[in-house]
Amino acid sequence: MFAALRVRNFRLYASANLVSLTGTWMQRIGQDWLVLQLSGGSGVALGITTALQFAPTLLFSFYGGVLADRYDKRRVLTMTQSVMGVLALGLGLLVVTDAIALWHVYLLAAALGVASSLDMPVRQSFVSEMVGPDRLANAVSLNSTVFNGARLVGPALAGTLIGVSGGDTGPAFLVNAASFAVTITALLAMRGSELHRSRPVARARGQLREALGYTRRHPDLVLAMALAFVAGTFGFNTQITIALMAREEYGLGATAFGFLSTCYAVGSLSGALLSTRRSTRPLQRFLVVSAGAFGVLLVVAGLMPNEASFAVALVPTGAAALVFSVACNSFVQLGVAPEMRGRVLALYFTCFMGGTPLGAPVIGWVSEHLGARWGFIAGGLACATAAVVAAALLARGRRVRLELHVRPPRAQLHVAARPPVPAAAAALVDAADGEVPGEQVARDPDPHAAPGRSAHRLR
Repeated sequence: MFAALRVRNFRLYASANLVSLTGTWMQRIGQDWLVLQLSGGSGVALGITTALQFAPTLLFSFYGGVLADRYDKRRVLTMTQSVMGVLALGLGLLVVTDAIALWHVYLLAAALGVASSLDMPVRQSFVSEMVGPDRLANAVSLNSTVFNGARLVGPALAGTLIGVSGGDTGPAFLVNAASFAVTITALLAMRGSELHRSRPVARARGQLREALGYTRRHPDLVLAMALAFVAGTFGFNTQITIALMAREEYGLGATAFGFLSTCYAVGSLSGALLSTRRSTRPLQRFLVVSAGAFGVLLVVAGLMPNEASFAVALVPTGAAALVFSVACNSFVQLGVAPEMRGRVLALYFTCFMGGTPLGAPVIGWVSEHLGARWGFIAGGLACATAAVVAAALLARGRRVRLELHVRPPRAQLHVAARPPVPAAAAALVDAADGEVPGEQVARDPDPHAAPGRSAHRLR
């Protein structure tokens, strides 16, 4: 379950990441509270701040992917983490000196969004360099576990610190600024000789177009990104939908809203821990089933009659969300050639997170006009529909059989392989289309291997 933690470099990274992400969640809570203080409780101002922080993902993630493929990832991460630390420090100093204005928050949120959009694809692709392909799936799951562990701790610490400070959000930002120093120290302490570095890509024109063409030639990657786009746009809006359910549907206050968010986070943490057991690339049908399960559970949560049953339903919903997102991340990372990993991951995160500024207003409008429950139900229906369409595409030309067993009770899905393709035709298809959908890309060839020995694809 914790195989990736046997790697010293990853242990340093994961430990520092827990501290840094806790600080990041503290800043998110502090920033939202600060905007409400400065704007007189304006929800519009809060929405503008969120949009400014996440919209840069659509514009700059691709460039972060190019940086990841061209340059030393550890050096790039040191620079992006330093910039984000300086931005958090600047916001904290403006607050504690009472010089803060709303436009300062807007400006710094946008700058943080740009730095984060460049940092994300580099950070994700750096995981494979720390642990290698054999432990990559486990490392991705542990990363999600760290993220959700910080999600449980960070908001609570932020709320306590802001309360102790008499409503002053400055200390939360200063703590976050200090947390980036921990990450930078860990990056500098890593052993470069133990990294599984991929060959840097030379600077050239058309590298973004090359990543788009590479993805288009791999239907399995297109499938994963399409599912990620629908789930990220319509399903992963729980900060909005849980708040609306708590206030509009059940008439609850801020404390109860915090409890409901914690229930979802507990489920997410459970899903991330469950995913650590995976050591290989997920199958395409696992992505489809997990996306469908997430959609169904969103619908079920939206139909719950009272706050107690809603809280219970949020736990498996959060678990399903993380099982799907971790599987999708692992599927993309393990199915990409090393020299393309940064750019393709940038495209993946653009699909997964770039739809948030589009989907959040849609879900908000649906909740406002049809009722808070429909925020959950509409998002769930979108995810379930995407899963059904993906399943139909995968089943095309195949024989699909569902077996139901009574003892022990279980359902088993069988998908018959296509008829064998002649070797000559298979070679032509392989040359034209790249890896067979669902196949794991082989690791980098060992530079110390004997001459004439080549890396083979993993079947």
